[in-house]
Amino acid sequence: MSNQGKSVAKASAEHVYDSGLAVIPADAIKDPGLEPHRVRMTDKSEKHEKAAVRQVAALFILSFLGSAFAIYAYYAFPIVEDLGSVRNNTLFLGLGITLGLLGIGIGAVHWAKTLMPDAEVSEERHQARSSEADRAAAIEIIKLADQESGFSRRKLIRRSLYTALAAFPIPAIFLFADLGKDQTEHLRHTMWKSGTKLVKDPTGVPIKASDVTIGSVFHVIPEGLNEKEDKLEEKAKAAVLLVRLDPADLKEDPARKGWSYDGIVAYSKICTHVGCPVALYEQHTHHLLCPCHQSTFDVTEHCKVVFGPASRPLPQLPITVDKDGYLIAQSDFTEPVGPSFWERNN
Repeated sequence: MSNQGKSVAKASAEHVYDSGLAVIPADAIKDPGLEPHRVRMTDKSEKHEKAAVRQVAALFILSFLGSAFAIYAYYAFPIVEDLGSVRNNTLFLGLGITLGLLGIGIGAVHWAKTLMPDAEVSEERHQARSSEADRAAAIEIIKLADQESGFSRRKLIRRSLYTALAAFPIPAIFLFADLGKDQTEHLRHTMWKSGTKLVKDPTGVPIKASDVTIGSVFHVIPEGLNEKEDKLEEKAKAAVLLVRLDPADLKEDPARKGWSYDGIVAYSKICTHVGCPVALYEQHTHHLLCPCHQSTFDVTEHCKVVFGPASRPLPQLPITVDKDGYLIAQSDFTEPVGPSFWERNN
């Protein structure tokens, strides 16, 4: 190394250069060290320690009660036809699940902050398998941690935690059970069938082909849907977007040539990503856009995906007209509507 290089290395070791290129002696920056340890009230007062134990247990019990309330709300506030029932079910079920999760989370944090050792420690991490002596020492450390945290000794905390942990997943079991045993089959069939009229949502007024002008979009449901008791469930599967394009713009598969009528096409309104309603139509590009995650579908080519996370096109509803000129379905959808994950086993 040249003498000049040695001088630079020596200067780098002895000085630190700040952003303004000023030279600062290395020994001018001192190690701040650790802050003085603050003794907690629970460390020096048995009364405060017992109070903290009761508080942690109360939070775990609150978690259990929240989970129990979520199960109660699932049955006490069922979803029926009106939107008010949807709000109540969502509100109270959500409150119960929230209490179930927050009770465990806040209880665990409060336990750690008030009762577990808070001294600063540092440990070296070994990339290779430790020796038997080190492994035995680790087991002793775990036993010591158990002793210091009081997990085995503080029965009230331990039992209330077990109760909360056992209860909080139960509401999810009820929710998932409501999906049914075979949703693929459930979503494979909707209210649409041969001869069913396309009517406007929500008025139920039938639509004539002559009423649909180029560039217009209609939100469509099957005729008779509004009279069904489970109309919300049926609408979630059968909702359709009706669009009319210049027939010259359509690039139709020969196998589906007869599925449209004079440039009028109908596609499921349920996005194939996670089931959000596709509701935005760009007339100049002929694109349908899902507002949730921006999946974009090209209406001119059987609603193929041109952007976004959706993995398959929107299912097409075959349509035609009856003798009076009203738009009707030729059949049901030929594939399941909604998110693609329903087909993962197919």
